[in-house]
Amino acid sequence: MKRTSTYFPKTGQVPDNWRVIDATGQTLGRVARDVAVALQGKDKPIYTPHVLTGDHVVVLNADKIKVTGRKPLQKMYYRHSGYVGNLRSFTLRDLLEQNPERVIQLAVKGMLPNNKQGRHMLQRLKVYSGNSHPHQAQTKG
Repeated sequence: MKRTSTYFPKTGQVPDNWRVIDATGQTLGRVARDVAVALQGKDKPIYTPHVLTGDHVVVLNADKIKVTGRKPLQKMYYRHSGYVGNLRSFTLRDLLEQNPERVIQLAVKGMLPNNKQGRHMLQRLKVYSGNSHPHQAQTKG
């Protein structure tokens, strides 16, 4: 009787693929979900939890993202420097005006694992508010 073994990809065996996602008119949570799945590699048949099997992701037009309901006024983001009395709070509307890339990064960060591998996945995310990006090898065409 022949025994078959399960294939586990090693760290150097997974190719580095790039995905370009256009966020124009899309809902924030749905874009963040698609990006998180792509970064983790959960949509690939070779997905392994302990190996980075995900792709590099470039998100374009972060400033044209949609948010439903009253979230722009009610959703709060917090930042603390570590010193007493230095807790800063921002609404989603303020953060979208000042730094729309940060909104998508924080949404994706909340959907990734909270460990070293999740931090490596987040480093593979590139978010731009415009329609162009500096990653020339990943352009369509």
